[in-house]
Amino acid sequence: MRKLIIARRCSQVFFLALFIHILWSTTYPLTGLLPPETFFRADPLIMIFTSISERIVLPGLVFSLIMLSVTLVLGRFFCGWICPLGTVIDWTGALRKKSTVPGERTSAMIRKIKFFILGLVALFALFGIQTAWILDPMGMAARFVSLNFIPFVTLAADSLFITVFKGLQIYSGPLYDFYITLKSSVLGVDIHYFVNSGIIFMFFLIVCAAALFVSRSWCRAVCPLGALYSVVARFSLLRRVVDKCSGCRACVRECRMGAITEDAGYVKGECILCMDCVYVCPENAIRFTWPHLSDGVGSDSADISERGISRKDFLFLALTSFFLSGFRRRNRRAGAANPRRNVIRPPGALKENEFSDRCIRCGNCMKVCITNGLQPVVLQAGLEGIWTPQLVPEIGYCEYNCTLCGNVCPTGALTRLSLEEKKKTKLGTARINRSTCLPWSEGRECLLCEEHCPVPEKAIKVIREEAGGKVVLKPYVDGDLCIGCGICQNKCPVRPLRAITVYAEQ
Repeated sequence: MRKLIIARRCSQVFFLALFIHILWSTTYPLTGLLPPETFFRADPLIMIFTSISERIVLPGLVFSLIMLSVTLVLGRFFCGWICPLGTVIDWTGALRKKSTVPGERTSAMIRKIKFFILGLVALFALFGIQTAWILDPMGMAARFVSLNFIPFVTLAADSLFITVFKGLQIYSGPLYDFYITLKSSVLGVDIHYFVNSGIIFMFFLIVCAAALFVSRSWCRAVCPLGALYSVVARFSLLRRVVDKCSGCRACVRECRMGAITEDAGYVKGECILCMDCVYVCPENAIRFTWPHLSDGVGSDSADISERGISRKDFLFLALTSFFLSGFRRRNRRAGAANPRRNVIRPPGALKENEFSDRCIRCGNCMKVCITNGLQPVVLQAGLEGIWTPQLVPEIGYCEYNCTLCGNVCPTGALTRLSLEEKKKTKLGTARINRSTCLPWSEGRECLLCEEHCPVPEKAIKVIREEAGGKVVLKPYVDGDLCIGCGICQNKCPVRPLRAITVYAEQ
């Protein structure tokens, strides 16, 4: 009985389910078993390099260091037992009919790529630019789950129930009661639409589909988090030992990471402890053990040339950037404000440059926004702002009595605000286009913007003017009181372009 493999699969299912549960419950009210930022704060790639790029110590850094400490004991266990993206990749790879096994030399060349990517992430971090989010597996999985998977499953399940009820004319009974129960829990999540979510889905699909050709190809060649764990895992205590090898190469063919070499040794940092080699060996010669139990028997590592990027190369990348990092950072701090056009950031957002650096594009704030007003940016804020959140008033406004987005941000890109602080936070200023506003252009009665303004003193005020023998109330914006929540723009009846528009605070 393959007990270790069964245990690994159970662990993968558990942590994937927990990951989805946390993201699914990142809504109003927050009902998850764990805080929404749990997985991200245990992600050393995000926490370490965001801290370096921002020159701060993030609250989650201690959890990331704990994960690295456990890796020093067990090895690269996270990738094989916990990682949500790794689990989906494994399941996708299980669909392939025949496994492609790259040669040992090819595998060695492929695995070097991720170390150079990690080196570039470190380089940019020292320059003060946070790029860890781009290829971080936790962020990729979170964006897919929050912006694609949850909306699709919720809409599909809800539509299926409604179709069945209409077809069978059933509006009572156990099935209907079950549906009502789901609507008050799982299906009660608001079905949100996110612009450009198709791009996020396609990127996720490509990463997973690559496993149909070469097992764990993303983890072998690209994943920078895997590279970081690999560097640490080389010094781990737990190791693989081969007692008597018959040379059948079954373990070489079976290894999903290509970590086992032709002489039955292995590249320690590439082993994700999947345990397949333990059970595929016809001689039962492979085991994992601690140093004092191995008795010096067997082979546990490959030649040093198999270790990927050399220590000299990695240090060169880090040291050459060190001398330039302070100069580059001062330029970013002291330079001109980043021209972001009319991108309205969520309440509590840091200054634009800092915000783009610290935001990891996890999608938590967009998922939790109760009006669906927070949407992913594409190029509106430049290349450095891709997939960061922006408020789009035509879709949804910033609810006056809501502070959820800041409460679920794992890196502090959105600061936590009290309700009173949030009510005073200025996102932008509304402006009325008098050439299209109904009272101003046509003398028609319309004060929806003024009626919906949540500011107690009313940031939208009215003046009385007489036109054609009748008195018309015409709205205007008090810029000192307007907080830029966007509800006026959202409720404006003028189409196709609203007669009132919120412009970002610069």
